Amino acid sequence: MVRAILYLLGSILLITVLRAVIGVILKGFGELFQPSAGSPSTSSASDPAQPQSLKKDPVCGTFVVSSTPHRKAIGATQFYFCSPECRDKFQG
Repeated sequence: MVRAILYLLGSILLITVLRAVIGVILKGFGELFQPSAGSPSTSSASDPAQPQSLKKDPVCGTFVVSSTPHRKAIGATQFYFCSPECRDKFQG
C-alpha cells in the first residue's frame, strides 16, 4: 500500500516538473517568433497584420474597418459605410 502511494506521489511530481519544463520551452519559442516591443514599426496603416478599429455602417449595420474609402463627414462626426450605395442612401 505504501509503495503504491509513493509511486503515485512520484508520478505526480514527475508530471508537474515536465509540465513546468515544457511550459518554459514553449514560452521561449513564443517569444522568439514575436516581434520585439522596442523595435520601431515600419508598417503602414493598411498592413493586414496591424489591428484596425471597426466602425458600424449606420445604414445597413455591418461593421467596416476605419480605413474604408466610403466615408462621409457631417460637422465633426465621421460616418463609415460598407459601400458607395449605403453612403448615398444615408440621410444625415
